[in-house]
Amino acid sequence: MNCRITDNSEEIDRKTSRSICDAVGERLQKDLRPVSSGLSSHLQHLMDELRKRDGEDRLRSAN
Repeated sequence: MNCRITDNSEEIDRKTSRSICDAVGERLQKDLRPVSSGLSSHLQHLMDELRKRDGEDRLRSAN
């Protein structure tokens, strides 16, 4: 049996790869987020702040 594998894929640059990973991660977080977290309001506030800072870090690293 003759099996030939052809790799026609092109490499992508680091910025594009990072953008794809971020988009997939955001989509997974959105889709897998529980309906009700059951966290205290203080802990929920801390989690929101962490997400905000994480988003700011992503913006800085993308530039």
